Amino acid sequence: MFTEIPSYLPWVLTATAISLVFAHGIMLGRQNRQLRAMLKDRCDTLGRELHATASGSMGVGQRLVVCERQLHELRTTLDEMRQNDPLRISYDEASRLVDLGADIDDLMNTCGISRPEAELVSALKKRQAA
Repeated sequence: MFTEIPSYLPWVLTATAISLVFAHGIMLGRQNRQLRAMLKDRCDTLGRELHATASGSMGVGQRLVVCERQLHELRTTLDEMRQNDPLRISYDEASRLVDLGADIDDLMNTCGISRPEAELVSALKKRQAA
């Protein structure tokens, strides 16, 4: 049965197998190039998106720094206003004078506050003492 195989058949089969391997290699090369192109496009897109995100983050960070600086300035200004408030100083002085035994008329004359304010300071101090 095998004696009838022509002598060139193994060469034909080998050449066919080599041709198929070569064709498969060409197809894999094309797929490889396509995948590389797709990967490069995807990397370029992601790079642009990352750059946009980083730029946006930097802008937000800069705005945050400006806001923090303004907040600090406002807090400083508010603290200065609280410390230099003449009404607060008058009430503190009035409260101290009530502790020393001053009456309502003395509070009005010394601290420059109205009668209802002097009465209120006096009543609050008396209530705290009780």
